[in-house]
Amino acid sequence: MPFFCILLVEDIEPFRRFVRTMLEPRPEFKIVGEAVDGLQTIQKAKELQPDLILLDIGLPKLSGIAAAEQIRILAPDAKLLFISLESSSEIVQEAFRRGAHGYISKLYAHPELIPAIEAILARNQTWCTNLEVTSGTKARARHDVQFYSDEMAFLDSAARFVAGALRADGAAIVIATDSHRESLIQRLRAGGFDMDGAIQQGTYISLNAAESLSKFMVDHLPDRARLLQTLSGVIESAAKATKTEHPRIALFGEGVAVLWAKGDMDGAIQIEEMCNDLLDTHDIDILCAYPLAGFEQADDEGALKSVCALHTAVFSR
Repeated sequence: MPFFCILLVEDIEPFRRFVRTMLEPRPEFKIVGEAVDGLQTIQKAKELQPDLILLDIGLPKLSGIAAAEQIRILAPDAKLLFISLESSSEIVQEAFRRGAHGYISKLYAHPELIPAIEAILARNQTWCTNLEVTSGTKARARHDVQFYSDEMAFLDSAARFVAGALRADGAAIVIATDSHRESLIQRLRAGGFDMDGAIQQGTYISLNAAESLSKFMVDHLPDRARLLQTLSGVIESAAKATKTEHPRIALFGEGVAVLWAKGDMDGAIQIEEMCNDLLDTHDIDILCAYPLAGFEQADDEGALKSVCALHTAVFSR
């Protein structure tokens, strides 16, 4: 069996031991070295040329952020996954500017470490616990997924995603439950957005998730032609409302989560696949949202991997 070589960088032994206990049962992951400070990290990265470096930020002698810059030169094929207690958006953004492929909080290392490593190594995806790192850095159409722990995390993520499009004189389409639709509008209003004007102009379209699903679901599965026709019509309407040549269109949806909660996992996954097809025909960014509580059972690991595999980036908060 092929395996990935991993360099573990952490100056606190109990946490290094914790990471080892998570990785050792997985034969495809091999810890080939450990480092406890930034300078030692650079030396071992050059010597070992690992596939992945698990990197703390608050290291002695040289910070993980500073070490990353030299690692990119000395071990250019190594991917960097930061694991840190630092959670400010500025630190997270700086980590990605220095070449990070992923960033997770130590507080969430237990549920996120293995999925993050798999996303980065096996699927060449990014993984982050903070959605804000993508703001203002759009390079191509995206279909990302946000796993959220509570309502506050949901609203923060959804509002940040939608606000990015509205600030850019684009448009936003929200397909959500009625309670989330109302809460999101209130959050955006509190952020200074003229939501009544955006709704009237057509640059903010808010749709009930269950009603939207009913337009293209047949026998608990999405009909491809109906789904593409329904969503394409809404996207084109929003684009025209902006009156700009190349508007940014943000599509936020939790219809998949509604299906997931009903046990219709196949239907949700097929919708995710069809949404990927929309990226080929429309200039849009898509963000899907699932509550983490929907993946708490022991047999949910395979389902979680299936969902992650269909997205360009995975976020959890």
